[in-house]
Amino acid sequence: MFRKILIANRGEIALRVIRACRDMGIGAVAVYSDADRDCLHVRYADEAVSIGPALSRKSYLNAEAILGAARRTRVEAIHPGYGFLAENADFARACQDAGLVFIGPGPPCMARVGNKAQARKALKEKGIPVIPGSETAVSHVQEALETAQSVGYPVILKASGGGGGKGMRVANTPEALAEVFHVAAGEAKATFGDGDLYLEKYMENPRHIEIQVLCDAFGNAVHLGERECSIQKRHQKLMEEAPSPFVTASLRQAMGETAVAIARSMGYTNAGTVEFLVTPQGAFYFMEVNARVQVEHPVTEMTTGMDIVCEQIRIAAGEPLSLSQEAIQHHGWALECRINAEDPEAGFMPSPGTVEALTLPGGPGIRVDTHLYSGYTVPPFYDSLICKVIAWGEDRSAAIARMRRALFEMRTTGIHNTAAFHQKILNHPDFIDGHLHTRFLEML
Repeated sequence: MFRKILIANRGEIALRVIRACRDMGIGAVAVYSDADRDCLHVRYADEAVSIGPALSRKSYLNAEAILGAARRTRVEAIHPGYGFLAENADFARACQDAGLVFIGPGPPCMARVGNKAQARKALKEKGIPVIPGSETAVSHVQEALETAQSVGYPVILKASGGGGGKGMRVANTPEALAEVFHVAAGEAKATFGDGDLYLEKYMENPRHIEIQVLCDAFGNAVHLGERECSIQKRHQKLMEEAPSPFVTASLRQAMGETAVAIARSMGYTNAGTVEFLVTPQGAFYFMEVNARVQVEHPVTEMTTGMDIVCEQIRIAAGEPLSLSQEAIQHHGWALECRINAEDPEAGFMPSPGTVEALTLPGGPGIRVDTHLYSGYTVPPFYDSLICKVIAWGEDRSAAIARMRRALFEMRTTGIHNTAAFHQKILNHPDFIDGHLHTRFLEML
């Protein structure tokens, strides 16, 4: 097992990994930008190293600065969290070249799954159903227009080298596609360091359902069931739940087996998520593999009792999976609300600033993953996620009731947050009945 790990990330996910390290008796090294000097992950780590200015391209996307911190602190492994360099094959390779273990899939596998366009092409050749779209990355507007004409409008552009809703644009006409192409490419380049895009047919009102997988270096692979991720704003997930109110036992088995088959075909190791779009009739289509821990991993942890981050670390250290597929049990229902520092009354405008007072929810069935504290200043430079509230119950109704209680208890002054907006979702009749799809929020 590792003696010391560096966490190449910030905020709540850095804090989450630090806690896993502490549970396992492993030293944790934090890195931080000038804007994050007072962030909680810096305080909770055993060591902390400054890696540069506030802008992420000069700090959290600066691979050499992170590797320099790793060398100075003599760590054995790097956990990338999610976002930033988490799905960057060059960074994974640089870690390997520096004699460090990258806690995630190896560089060749990362390259295969990280390029979404190439992954789609490879799986289509293996008979996995994929959404109609470009066979490879589309490099020019004209190429995108020709592909869109063949699959039919509406279409969606996606970043080949990333996820999280960045670099995504929907177009209903050729004129709109030409207009948004360079915007999407620029956003993808700025966020992931890779401006390549691919194009898909935009499916109307599907569900977004993903399968959590774990794979070790000994050929063992399991899935931990599904997460329903259909509640989205601008292609970014806002609320997730496990299990899905739509997925039947037979569909769960089919999707789980397909996800494991996809992971095996790509030589995948460590934790990852296979994402699908699912039609109202239950047909499912491969979207992409997220080669990292997901923001919404806590709902799976709450319903399976597994610690996915600890499992990541064990796999990276060369240990086999701790459970077989048959031994994985699911209990109850869990929901996660991503609370952002945004003002829903002002078009979800970001709301950075100082948290003057903070009350976090608690009580039975409630988990809160956050880096907030009273007096903390939310910087304007990064994603607006400030808190994840997770509620567990014996069934979906109980989980919803507990989430309503938790969001009622949450209070922040000094900044706006989206807790009240989540309450609006929880009280919507279609949400209560489980009638979800990716354009659900347009009904509110």
